[in-house]
Amino acid sequence: MYDIIIKNGTYFDGSKAKEKLAHVAIKDGKIAKVSEQPLDESAVGKVIDAAGKWVTPGFLEIHSHYDAEVVAAPALKESVRHGVTSIAIGSCSISMVNSAAEDCSDLFTRVEAVPREAVLPILFEKKQWTDAKGYREFYDQHPLGPNVLSFIGHSDMRVAAMGIDRATSDVKPTEEEMQAMERMLEEALDAGCVGMSMMTTKLDKMDGDRAWSQPLPSTFSTWWEFKRLFKILRRRGAILQGAPDAVKKVNVFGFLWQAHGLFRKPMKVTMLTALDLKSNPFLHLITRASGWLANKVLRGNYRWQTLPAPFTVHLEGLNVNAFEEFETGALLRDMKDESELYKKINEPEFRKEFKKHISEIFTVGLWHRDFSDGWITHCPEESLVGKNFKEIADTYGVEPVDAYFDLATKYKEQLRWKTNYSNARPHIMQKLIKSPSTQIGFGDSGAHIRSLAMYNFPLRMLKYVFDAEKAGSPFMTNAEAVHKLTGDLGSWFGLSAGYIREGDRADVVILNPEGVNDDVDQIHEAPMEGFGMDRLVKRNDDAIEATLVNGKLVYQKEGATVDNFAEDFGSSTGYGRFLVNSEVSGLKLAEA
Repeated sequence: MYDIIIKNGTYFDGSKAKEKLAHVAIKDGKIAKVSEQPLDESAVGKVIDAAGKWVTPGFLEIHSHYDAEVVAAPALKESVRHGVTSIAIGSCSISMVNSAAEDCSDLFTRVEAVPREAVLPILFEKKQWTDAKGYREFYDQHPLGPNVLSFIGHSDMRVAAMGIDRATSDVKPTEEEMQAMERMLEEALDAGCVGMSMMTTKLDKMDGDRAWSQPLPSTFSTWWEFKRLFKILRRRGAILQGAPDAVKKVNVFGFLWQAHGLFRKPMKVTMLTALDLKSNPFLHLITRASGWLANKVLRGNYRWQTLPAPFTVHLEGLNVNAFEEFETGALLRDMKDESELYKKINEPEFRKEFKKHISEIFTVGLWHRDFSDGWITHCPEESLVGKNFKEIADTYGVEPVDAYFDLATKYKEQLRWKTNYSNARPHIMQKLIKSPSTQIGFGDSGAHIRSLAMYNFPLRMLKYVFDAEKAGSPFMTNAEAVHKLTGDLGSWFGLSAGYIREGDRADVVILNPEGVNDDVDQIHEAPMEGFGMDRLVKRNDDAIEATLVNGKLVYQKEGATVDNFAEDFGSSTGYGRFLVNSEVSGLKLAEA
């Protein structure tokens, strides 16, 4: 009668309804039966005993940068092994829909810290499409592992309409170019994109030779340009994914106003990002208050994306994205010649200016710029491992910046260190996670492959919940936590995902709550499939017992599979599909 039965599990349907002991039957990719009574196991293809385990909907990641990786290695195993079954691409104004292959690469690689020499050949080989229709057709025949949903990036559209030189300048688009962008947005929504992403912070820079170190094209736009595109999003019920200026921050009020629903249809807005920054310990109050203002007073539909994990960044030598936040740091980031780079940091006048800029409080962005919170994790001089730059500076009677520059000069990228930008206070994280104005689905997966490792963010979020319960101060129920990771996102994005009720698509996770332990924060290195390099990951494989996509067992902690994955996962169709926002009016292409 059924393809798979999962019996004896603690069942969560993706809503806030309290969990219960139940047996779940799957047939033809759907949840066929949920029963509190045992089911007939005769003639069943596979029976999984989930006694003592949770049975939940697959988790959703609403903010990834898998745009290149999903083309090269569509299984996206690093996320699937952590229970993620639906993933959004096209974030932060960067998508690979309309622009040429080299343009897409130059928009993506430096910003997301994935080597250009790895991405560009993949796009030259695979990217044969030049519009949203071709983009959708590619994914409909691509052997997706998890489900994929996509934004169209504003920078992508701007380059396709204006050319890369004009798009990265203060030139206002001509009426013809503006109409071309409007047409691209309409076509992307017709093809099933969930909305548009944009960017206003100028800290993210272009790669390549043509517009090297220019801010992303989206940041050159005026509100006149944005408002014409917002009008389309509002009319069609599509979503805006945006980011305020990370340094000045004041333009967040512009986004709040654009989202309002006073005497008009509100525009759905999901924004980066609600964090508990060390550089601004009161920011979490502002983001939560602004969400309340947007939704309760201005009658909008506004959400802040939240990373439910300590925002710890792993760095190598002078490769520090946060240097973009101040003048002398940006100068270092702009230098391509390594010999000139290390020559520069040893000029006394430059060091003097660097120390001055790093101590200026009005330019502080994400990074707190405190070298006492810069900890060495790997170094040829092993006695330094585990120490911070201030401790080392005190030993040699120098300033922390000098200690850092001296070690970077001596060891270059063999000097590896880490620092925590934000989310270091669990009690504040509990408030951010629980807030009705936040979305738990920011992982940045596929990007910053040598510095971030947030692929297991759903498990890290659950650890906050479990730790609070153990401490006797719970802040949300288990069902509410699962809902935040699944049904809350599926419903808001208008997706056929996030629930496992009878008739729903069978994207399912079997989770061992005992495996959600301190291992969730342990860093490892693992091969990046399709790219020939290693990346940082977090592996706490005791947590996820199994992941199912479209009713098929794709990952199992133990079993007769290849590296714990189904043998044809990522090479055959029939698993993930391209998900559409069902709330977009005038949608022409339904889900495949």
